[in-house]
Amino acid sequence: MKANQATHPVGVMCRLLRVSRSGFYAWDERPRSARALQDIALTARIEAIHRRSKGVYGSPMIHAELADDYGIRMGRKRVARLMRAAGLRGATLRRYVVTTLVNPGSERAVDLVDRKFYSDGPDRLWVADITYIPTWAGFLYLATVLDVYSRRIVGWAMETHLRTELIVAALNMAITQRRPSAVIHHSDRGCQYTSYAFGKRCQEAGVMPSMGSVGDAYDNAMAESLFATLERELLNRRTFKSHAEAKMAVFEWIEGWYNPHRRHSSIGYRSPVNYERAHQRSAA
Repeated sequence: MKANQATHPVGVMCRLLRVSRSGFYAWDERPRSARALQDIALTARIEAIHRRSKGVYGSPMIHAELADDYGIRMGRKRVARLMRAAGLRGATLRRYVVTTLVNPGSERAVDLVDRKFYSDGPDRLWVADITYIPTWAGFLYLATVLDVYSRRIVGWAMETHLRTELIVAALNMAITQRRPSAVIHHSDRGCQYTSYAFGKRCQEAGVMPSMGSVGDAYDNAMAESLFATLERELLNRRTFKSHAEAKMAVFEWIEGWYNPHRRHSSIGYRSPVNYERAHQRSAA
């Protein structure tokens, strides 16, 4: 009734809803409770966090952000209730499919991971994969190298082709930025990862290649999860007219959002950069 008071007579609404006019005006003039005032202030905070995440965060991430950035301790169900009331929701996941070509005659590395995607420190286990990004000018391909310990994207490259140079460029970025002493590089058995050029670069850098079985997404599940996140948070929400536009958007997503700010439930609702900083402080 309050929301429609400007367009419909109060008397008519009271009669239709079987509410007394005196009861409506008594309710309207009653001061808001302390709880209601808190909800209004919290909703403003929640909306600000939701905007900052570009509409990506759902209630678990916002709950963690309220506690870490604002020192606000409250139940996750209350956050979810306030988000529903404000019409806010996180990004949803669509079905995601990746196809990799296998060269049956190539030499393949053994599986050094065996689906145990766990590391007790940075730069000990990396996972890598390739995905495609549709644009009006044709497909772009994105190769990534992900650190299992912190979920940080330590290397990535984009090109209009799927040649071995693409994954070597992503590996080179990871090697240059991280300078690992002994790291396992796990991927699927795509022809790029079984190529001579890639194997030679791994040998030169002291990287130990590892590969899962053919056609089994679980053998590289963490890389698949990264691409599902990219799909949910960026690719499903935008269309790109040119390759340059897509490259800039992916750069901003990786370096401006995912690595420094995006929280992950698997690492205590911290971002990859903050998780690594905590590791460095504890090791000092």
